[in-house]
Amino acid sequence: MSNGDTVLKPKTVTKPKLERPRLYKVILVNDDYTPRDFVVLVLKAIFRMPETTSYRVMMTAHKMGTSVVVVCARDIAETKAKEATELAKDAGFPLLFQTEPEE
Repeated sequence: MSNGDTVLKPKTVTKPKLERPRLYKVILVNDDYTPRDFVVLVLKAIFRMPETTSYRVMMTAHKMGTSVVVVCARDIAETKAKEATELAKDAGFPLLFQTEPEE
């Protein structure tokens, strides 16, 4: 093979492995002042939940102190939590939604 022939070797292409973005939980924090009907209304309006699911999430927060509303990307979670908290604040209620990373 030393007669001048060129031997071509294929290049190995490596693709970097991308990690999935970290997910965040939106948490509803129970308080003693916000009416249950208003909490259900906020969950339906901001998080697009059906009536029965909204009621279940609200009751879980009422009984346990907190309840996970939704798990999603960080920017969406923070936006939804802020919108829901501001809606309650505008109505004069201390309802609180928080975000935290999912384990």
